[in-house]
Amino acid sequence: MAEPEFVTLQVEDGVGTIRLDRPKMNAIDEQLHLEVRAAALEAGERDDVRAVVIYGGERVFAAGADIKAMSQLDAGGMTAWGRELQESFRTVAHIPKPVIAAITGYALGGGYELALCADFRVLGASAKIGQPEILLGIIPGAGGTQRLARLVGPARAKDLVFTGRHVGAEEAREMGLADAVVPDAEVYETALAMARKLAAGPPLALAAAKRAIDGGLDRSLDEGLALETELFAGLFDTEDQATGMRSFLESGPGKATFTGR
Repeated sequence: MAEPEFVTLQVEDGVGTIRLDRPKMNAIDEQLHLEVRAAALEAGERDDVRAVVIYGGERVFAAGADIKAMSQLDAGGMTAWGRELQESFRTVAHIPKPVIAAITGYALGGGYELALCADFRVLGASAKIGQPEILLGIIPGAGGTQRLARLVGPARAKDLVFTGRHVGAEEAREMGLADAVVPDAEVYETALAMARKLAAGPPLALAAAKRAIDGGLDRSLDEGLALETELFAGLFDTEDQATGMRSFLESGPGKATFTGR
């Protein structure tokens, strides 16, 4: 891929910020989502990135897909486009590190579907989220019907998808669509502080915990428990496990420094 135009990965103090910057509203077209995919892959692979923040800037997270581009496609074209979009978002969801979406302004349609790929969502007090695709005669096509239902249950997901309504920040928190609501000017710094705290944790254990929780959602309870046991036991071959338990025995909890080995 050529040098990214709309998406950058900025790394500082163990946190990688995937920054969207496609004026005016970060509308998601093919180029932007492919650049998001590349940034997510890089963040997942870099040892100096231990947590990730996805941020669209002070004005808007992402107002949705590029409707002008989508309107030119038929079913066959949209199948191919949608498959690639879902792969980009799946790449974000599979980053083996904690991921926080810092949401200002609007996160609508594909924009909120991108936010759903994060582990946590921080909203500004005046932010609006929603899945308004039904108002265009279509449905969400980048995870909105699936990740949303897994997050808040089918009834609440149907409320948002069937009506296409916008949801304010406080209602979003009450529904489980947001994990924190803060003043608009504090969204990024709040997400960054959360990411820094998580970045201090043991990278291998965090990756295993994320895989166990996310992977278990699509399995039976017995299969999920088997996955948990496998991942739990595997950590006992790591330096971080030895360091963490030795530190606990010598100094008490919460004092270990982890290397990711």
